[in-house]
Amino acid sequence: MKNDIKNQKIAYIHALIAVFLWSTVASVFKISLQTLSVAQLVFYAVLTSTIVLLIIVLIKKQLKQVLIHFKQNYKLIILLGILNPFLQYILLFKAYDLLPVQEAQTINFTWALMLTYLSIPLLGHKPKLSDFIAGFICYFGVLIIATKGNPLSLDFSNTYGVILALLTTVVWSLYWIYNTKVKVEPVVGLFSSFIVGLPLVLIYYLYMEDFSIPDIKGLLGATYIGLFEMSITFMFWLSAMKLTTSTSKIANLIFIAPFLSLIFIYFLVGEAILFSTIIGLVLIVIGLLVQQGKSLTQKIKK
Repeated sequence: MKNDIKNQKIAYIHALIAVFLWSTVASVFKISLQTLSVAQLVFYAVLTSTIVLLIIVLIKKQLKQVLIHFKQNYKLIILLGILNPFLQYILLFKAYDLLPVQEAQTINFTWALMLTYLSIPLLGHKPKLSDFIAGFICYFGVLIIATKGNPLSLDFSNTYGVILALLTTVVWSLYWIYNTKVKVEPVVGLFSSFIVGLPLVLIYYLYMEDFSIPDIKGLLGATYIGLFEMSITFMFWLSAMKLTTSTSKIANLIFIAPFLSLIFIYFLVGEAILFSTIIGLVLIVIGLLVQQGKSLTQKIKK
C-alpha cells in the first residue's frame, strides 16, 4: 500500500514534468524558426533526439533488442520512421512557420480525436455517438481559432498553415496506431523510428538547401526541441504511466499543457493571446473530454 502511494506520487511528478516541458516547446519552435529554416530545424532537432535515444538505449542495455526489432519488423519500422520523425516534424514546423503559435499548437492538440476516428477503419473500433459529438465540438473550436473568432466568415488567417496543422494530427495518429501492431519496449521502438527518420530528414535538408551550421541561438533551440519534444520528455511520460495506479488520472494531466503553453507563448514569443483562441481551446478540451470514454489514447500510451 505504501509503495503504491509512493509510486503514485512519483508518477504525478514525472507526468507534471512532461506536461511542463511539452508546454514550452511550441514557443521554442517559433523562436527557433526565426533563425533556422524548417529543414535545418528538423534535421538538427532529430539528430539531437537520435543521439539522446541512442545513449538511453545503451545505458539500458537494449541495443540487442533494437537489432532484433529491426530483423523482425523492418517493414513496419520503415513506415513508422517515415511518419515520425520525418513527415510529422516537417509538416509541424512548416505549420508553425506559417501560423501564429497559439493557432498551430491548439489545432495540433486535436490529434487525440483524429486518433479515435482513424482507429475505426484501421483497428476495427466501433464508433460511438459521443465521437461525432466530440468531433463537432472540437472542430468548431478549430474553426473559431483559425478564423480569429469569426467562424461564419470562413476567412482563415493562413489556409495552407491550417491544413498542415490538421495533417500533423493525421500523421501523428497513424504513427501511434501502427505502433500497436507490434509489442516492443517504447524506447526501443522510438529509437528505431528515428534511425530510419534521420537519413530521410538529412536528404530532405540537402534537397531543400545547402548544408550549413546554424548560429548558436538556432542550434540551442533545435537541441532543446530534440531533448524535450522528441526524446527525454517521453521517458518521463512513460515512467509516469508505468508507476501510476490510475492511467486516467495521469492522462488527464495532458489537458493542462495547451493552457500552460499559452502563458509561455505570451511571455517568450510576445504574441497577444486572442480571446478567440481561448474559447476555441476550451471547446477542443470539452470535445476531447466528451470522447474520452473510449480511452484509446490511454491504451496506446500505456
